[in-house]
Amino acid sequence: MQAKIKYNFSGKIWKHNANGGWFFVSLPKGVTKEIRENLRWQEEGWGRMKATAVVNGMKWDTAIWFDKKHGTYLLPLKADIRKKADLKLGDTITLAVLI
Repeated sequence: MQAKIKYNFSGKIWKHNANGGWFFVSLPKGVTKEIRENLRWQEEGWGRMKATAVVNGMKWDTAIWFDKKHGTYLLPLKADIRKKADLKLGDTITLAVLI
């Protein structure tokens, strides 16, 4: 079993303006910098990196995506997760990402 590095942070839920707009939380720049300096080798195509996320006691397997425009990783929040954890657009949430 491979140990994972845990990053705890808070972020605001925002929605992408494209059709069907996904909801995201942007990882803080400092966390992004640390991940890119130490774990970038784990990135797959388009800056995708497998991760596990935890919010409000819910844990799920997901991925973070590096957004060149904003210079940070984005954590997508699927509708199912938002509903179960009672997360709304504009909420500031505390969460963890394990890589």
